[in-house]
Amino acid sequence: MEILKSLLHALNSVTMLDLFFVLLVMYLIYSVIFFSKGNSKEPPGPIPLPLLGNLLQLDLNRPFYTLLEFSKKYGSVFTVYFGPKKVVVLAGYRTVKDALVNHDEVFGERDALQIMQELNKGHGLLWTNGDTWREMRRFTLSNLRDFGMGKKVCEGKITEECLHLIELLKDYKGKPFDTSQPITFAAANMICLMVYGSRFEYDDPEFKCMVHRISKMNNLFGSTSLQAYNLYPLLFKWVANRKEVFNVAAANRKQNVALFSHLKKTLNPETCRGLVDAFLVHKKKLKESGINDSPFNNENLLMMTTNLFNAGTETTATTLRWGLLLMAKYPKIQEQVHEELRKVIGDRQVQVADRRSLPFTDAVIHETQRLVNVIPAGLPHKTSRDITFQGYLIKKGTTVYPLLTSVLHDPSEWEKPHSFHPAHFLDKEGKFVKRDAFMPFSAGRRICLAESLARMELFLFFTTLLQHFRFTPAPGVTEDELVLTVQGGLTFGPLPHKLCAVSRM
Repeated sequence: MEILKSLLHALNSVTMLDLFFVLLVMYLIYSVIFFSKGNSKEPPGPIPLPLLGNLLQLDLNRPFYTLLEFSKKYGSVFTVYFGPKKVVVLAGYRTVKDALVNHDEVFGERDALQIMQELNKGHGLLWTNGDTWREMRRFTLSNLRDFGMGKKVCEGKITEECLHLIELLKDYKGKPFDTSQPITFAAANMICLMVYGSRFEYDDPEFKCMVHRISKMNNLFGSTSLQAYNLYPLLFKWVANRKEVFNVAAANRKQNVALFSHLKKTLNPETCRGLVDAFLVHKKKLKESGINDSPFNNENLLMMTTNLFNAGTETTATTLRWGLLLMAKYPKIQEQVHEELRKVIGDRQVQVADRRSLPFTDAVIHETQRLVNVIPAGLPHKTSRDITFQGYLIKKGTTVYPLLTSVLHDPSEWEKPHSFHPAHFLDKEGKFVKRDAFMPFSAGRRICLAESLARMELFLFFTTLLQHFRFTPAPGVTEDELVLTVQGGLTFGPLPHKLCAVSRM
């Protein structure tokens, strides 16, 4: 309802000419919507209102809940209007997989939100298409692998970061603390290692500001006013949060330019320390070959770095925070995890190779990702051409939401889709089993390129923390009082809360 209130306020402040323009747009939208209803080949959906679309029917804080309800009525492929924007929603494991995997060339384009278009300007990894996206993704994935992503060398870096995180949590001496900052510190440092080739100390003011801006940007993107701006850019262009986004982006740019400058001065082409070094070396080689018109420019370097930090930090940190909250809420499951770790690992450092010997712990991590699903609607896609999909016509350029939460909570795939049930990933003998409908990293062309890094981080951070600490609610709070309500942003995290990390060693 906040978006609607903001819309009415905006309408009250416009001039007569603006009002005439708005009414004209409303009329045109109304005409297009209702005169096109005769085309039964397009996906069905709830009847939209002019300008507002289906906003009155949506839970705007958690729209994916409403979309799940719509799918029960209209099927696995349906149309909904976010204001004037037409969106085709794909729901359920089989439908989402069919689109993203079997028809990935058609559904593999990215549809950038209005604010993302303005911030990225066609550069970077997350919100681009075409040659720029292909070149940047290929280069980033290749070099991340060279720097050890998913390999033993990367495991050592994560293990080292685990030790720093343990020391930080010990400083709280079992007293209540907000998990967001220390967990985000650890996740952000892993991206620093991959991008810059070095980590920061947790008390470094520059690093603290960096982490703060990542979290702030996530919250800004989820704010009501930014959502309204994405839907109605002409009406909400001057909202304060839009200005704040650009202020934060400018601070990020300034910090990165300084870091890039330092790395360039100390660059050794024979020994690249991280992704920035590799980018600068490749850019220089292209220039020496006489190739000046390529995606390897300063803007793509900046946006690529920003995209990696925003995506790689928030998703991993948020998932870990959910995992610790779930352990505090379900202490019996936490003790089962610790007992398995005690029997298999003892006091030594956990290694990735131990995963096979820790089936229950692995199941708990997977179930955490399945249940909480930090990006429930996925990032928006769009079609690259007209396609008849599951009997419906979806036109070229249509925005498509692959509803990942409908995959991870698909009742035809999961015994208890809305409960925390690690047995989803265990067979009758207690051995870990993979599930095809486990799709937290999306699928197809746009699958998370750092999936192997994220999986390694989640496993090593979670097991090491559970090995060293018992996580409990703050004094005076019972397990039942720990709520699993989500808080919206670009990623969906838990509501603010505090836990106690009681040392076991």
